Amino acid sequence: MSGSELYERFMALHAREGGLVMPNAWDGVSALILADAGFEAIGTSSAALAATLGRIDGRHSVTGEEHLDHAHLLGRLTGLPVNGDFEDGYGETPGDVAATVDSAVTRGLAGIGIEDTTGNPDGPIRDFDDAVSRVRSAVTAAKRRIVITARTDNFIQGRPDLDDTIRRLTAFAEVGADVLYAPFPPDLESLVAIVAAVAPTPINVLISPADQVLTVTELQKAGVKRISLGPALYTHAMGALEQAAKALLAGDTATATTGISFDRLSELLAREP
Repeated sequence: MSGSELYERFMALHAREGGLVMPNAWDGVSALILADAGFEAIGTSSAALAATLGRIDGRHSVTGEEHLDHAHLLGRLTGLPVNGDFEDGYGETPGDVAATVDSAVTRGLAGIGIEDTTGNPDGPIRDFDDAVSRVRSAVTAAKRRIVITARTDNFIQGRPDLDDTIRRLTAFAEVGADVLYAPFPPDLESLVAIVAAVAPTPINVLISPADQVLTVTELQKAGVKRISLGPALYTHAMGALEQAAKALLAGDTATATTGISFDRLSELLAREP
């Protein structure tokens, strides 16, 4: 499938009534489980990927090439559109971001996220003009061959400024971003304000607003077009592993060895995409 065909396929999921739920996988088997469950697209999670490698997210600890290999694997195994959670685009300059987008197209990704983050905890959010320039460069490189999700991390970086968040998202839409994203707005009222301000550009939500976990139906009623989970499924799985480890330490081998069978793993790995 060509990049333009993959672009149209992925965007059609956003345009339909209700949009889509796009869970995030962290390895081959998790991607296969999500595909087998019936999801129509999956995302990577920079946080989950970094954790699987023993690294911290958001500090440029995972290379662009590592993430591209990871995303390509998920797509090859499942045959689903894969959206890459590519932090700040893996580059200091807008030209570097464009190169990352080109590489993502070559590796068969359906979408790529570009954040306004810096990787520097002392100044985590880029200046407005720099952030917009990077999204513009990504869109120019994409040429409608890959879906560009432009993201501002104001809310999760201690900058609870709704006006600036809307200003950034609106500017990203004006330079051609296909999907917009501001993780964890403080409440439903703020989420609805964001959706209204940038309409008709689709909005992605990470799980829910910060103050309460809403159902898929409630988020759809608010106008959300894509729901992602970030590292939530990974941490859910790690929570189960932690409980199994505690049970094993206490001598309870039965509790520690529940889960899907090896036969089920083999069945998933033999699945034709």
